[in-house]
Amino acid sequence: MEPETGWLPEERLKAMEGPLLSWYEGHARILPWREQPEPYRVWVSEIMLQQTRVEAVKPYFHRFMSALPQISDLAQVEEDRLLKLWEGLGYYNRARNLKKAAQILVNEYQGQLPKSCEALLKLPGIGSYTAGAIASIAYDIPVPAVDGNVLRVISRVLGSREDISKQSVKRKMERLLSKVIPSNDASRYNQGLIEIGAVVCIPNGAPLCGDCPLAFLCAARREGLTGEIPVKAPKKERKKEKRTVFLIWNHGRIALRKRPDKGLLAGLYEFPNVEGWIEENDVGRCLEGKPSKIVALPQSKHIFSHVEWHMKAYEIFMPSYAGKAYLWADPEELKEKYSLPGAFKAYTELVR
Repeated sequence: MEPETGWLPEERLKAMEGPLLSWYEGHARILPWREQPEPYRVWVSEIMLQQTRVEAVKPYFHRFMSALPQISDLAQVEEDRLLKLWEGLGYYNRARNLKKAAQILVNEYQGQLPKSCEALLKLPGIGSYTAGAIASIAYDIPVPAVDGNVLRVISRVLGSREDISKQSVKRKMERLLSKVIPSNDASRYNQGLIEIGAVVCIPNGAPLCGDCPLAFLCAARREGLTGEIPVKAPKKERKKEKRTVFLIWNHGRIALRKRPDKGLLAGLYEFPNVEGWIEENDVGRCLEGKPSKIVALPQSKHIFSHVEWHMKAYEIFMPSYAGKAYLWADPEELKEKYSLPGAFKAYTELVR
């Protein structure tokens, strides 16, 4: 039976508990970090899952945990090795913050993640959602873990037209959930909400209301507003940049360079590239040398959060290259040692 339309938000949310926990018991996906929800594994998985699909994260998670099974291993890993393990996930500062936090944990917490949300929030790279996820999933502490999935579900259940991109709205949702989260089942409760948002009340496309255990409570469904809720302010249009990428070969090795320590893709390796699109007959002048052969490669595009790179590229053979000082790597080193960001994936795959 549907609730009365006059229910207060807290009453509507309180009524979610039983149906949510029952549904999660029978519908939770089998995920490696759920099978063994130790604090370190939960932490790493949550950082990897930020802006990345679950299926894409699985192989990275297995590889990362195999290489760095303990927090102490993460604290000591060389940055190039860390970034290589992270290669392809993007947002590389997430990996750097993992290491910074691991060093703090080794020095101040005997290599363990604290149970306190307040202490977790002081660690680099951990915000309110990640702190709540670690505390509730790993330690079953009754604190909310509100991500985009949860914001979407709760907004629809409550019929809220507030803009979920605002931090004030997120904090309001956290306060509401903190009043109703079960004190003895926080882990399954939070994971259940996240799961519904991921597979039922989905981010792209119409919600699968017929499969939702909360449909009987959902004000947006009742009022026919699931296409309008949640409300989210449109993102600022991304800046578009043209770039030309050079795959320069010299006796079986390819040129790499390291990006500056600050800014976009800071500290990562890349193929030499320049702003703008260079025509083939200008390549030699741009590279301070005379190529023996130039091959035009397919164009590629990569989307960052605030900018798009539209790239054209050339494979260039310069056996007597004597220009700028590059790092020269053979294909095996590129595969095993040097971390190139996903922006160059289309061209990295040609080398490997």
